[in-house]
Amino acid sequence: MTMPAATRPLRVGMIGIGTVGAGTFRVLARNQATIAGRAGRGIEVVVVAARNLARAAGVVGTGVALTNDPMQVATHPEVDVVVEAAGGTGPAREWLLAAMAAGKHVVTANKALLAVHGNELFAAARAHGVALAYEGAVAVSIPIIKALREGLTANRIEWVAGIINGTTNFILTKMRDEGLGFAEALAQAQALGYAEADPAFDIEGVDAAHKVTLLAANAFGMPVRFADAQVEGITALQGLDVACAEQLGYRIKLLGVARKRDNGGVELRVQPALVPATHLLAHVNGSMNGILVKGDAAGVTMYYGAGAGSEQTASAVIADLVDVARLDGTNAAQRVPHLGFHAHAVDDTIAVLPRAAVHTRHYLRVPVHAAQDIEAVGAWLAAQQVPVAQVALATDKALPPGSGPQVLVLTDAVAQATVDLAVHALAAHKAVAGPVTSLRVEMLDS
Repeated sequence: MTMPAATRPLRVGMIGIGTVGAGTFRVLARNQATIAGRAGRGIEVVVVAARNLARAAGVVGTGVALTNDPMQVATHPEVDVVVEAAGGTGPAREWLLAAMAAGKHVVTANKALLAVHGNELFAAARAHGVALAYEGAVAVSIPIIKALREGLTANRIEWVAGIINGTTNFILTKMRDEGLGFAEALAQAQALGYAEADPAFDIEGVDAAHKVTLLAANAFGMPVRFADAQVEGITALQGLDVACAEQLGYRIKLLGVARKRDNGGVELRVQPALVPATHLLAHVNGSMNGILVKGDAAGVTMYYGAGAGSEQTASAVIADLVDVARLDGTNAAQRVPHLGFHAHAVDDTIAVLPRAAVHTRHYLRVPVHAAQDIEAVGAWLAAQQVPVAQVALATDKALPPGSGPQVLVLTDAVAQATVDLAVHALAAHKAVAGPVTSLRVEMLDS
């Protein structure tokens, strides 16, 4: 006699048993009674695909079938839900499409896969009437996807902004607290395992862009538009600017920002930016993540937690599995939609604004020949239609030995195009002694 779906365990097939997969297996085993009590049924891993079967056997022990073919897991007749924990954007796409075509629900923490192929994968999930859950793809331990899709569902979201890459936040914290240069701080991050041997996705802002793209889709009811995101990392950031920002009462953080403008366009961007030192987000240090959401009804809410880690990611993956376990007997149209809005309400006409059209405050650092050139810099910027709010000289404490005088400028909100033209013109001014540095300033309703 076949046990009813609602009472038999949810059967999980897992592709990949590395950091995320192993953490998921451990937490499921350790907290099985608690998880079953919340899900209304048990959750059991029944088959795992892994490249190294001997290593996989050491993690899962006996009682779990092993294979080196992910497609066997994706189409396995005894599997209800497939957890993709292998990463990458090529084969993983094929595994997920095959699993959904076979009627399997899917859970993944693969933000790159969803940022690049999300529109196709979400459409396939709808076509096959299955769930595609991905809480672990953004800020792992922080339930930010659930907050946007469920907790804040009454709100018209105005903006989402945050520190969503732990590696770069660790590096920036080291640069500020210990006065390290970027290269030295990166080396420490690699030595401690916070950064990969090839850290490009993190330090160039790509990882954060994957995540903010998913946040924007859930916040604004738009398709996934990763290709349109403006992405700037921290590889060019100088310790001098970290110190000068501190002098002015700010700290530099790599932020992912998604902001809905009154004209209907969306800013979708990642960049190092100055945040007021008194702001809560300025105190998110080390490898931690912090995200702010501004809703018209709720106001500003903040979410804080670990942005990486084996069991931290497992916490989010298992939360998705619990949601899937509760789905039996529900009509697909009545479920929480994949991107927070039902398909007919997703607006594919929402445009991502070009870089030149982004309006923010700005920080400029202008190297000059002499301290008295400060007046010339301020006057020149005003002539270029840049709304100057504050002009100061960098103090000796902020300057490394041998540095010439530096004029520090904070502007009011202005279009990026205006700032770019002014910086280009300022570089040719006779008072200016070197390249001008420009960074955005985000007040975040402080």
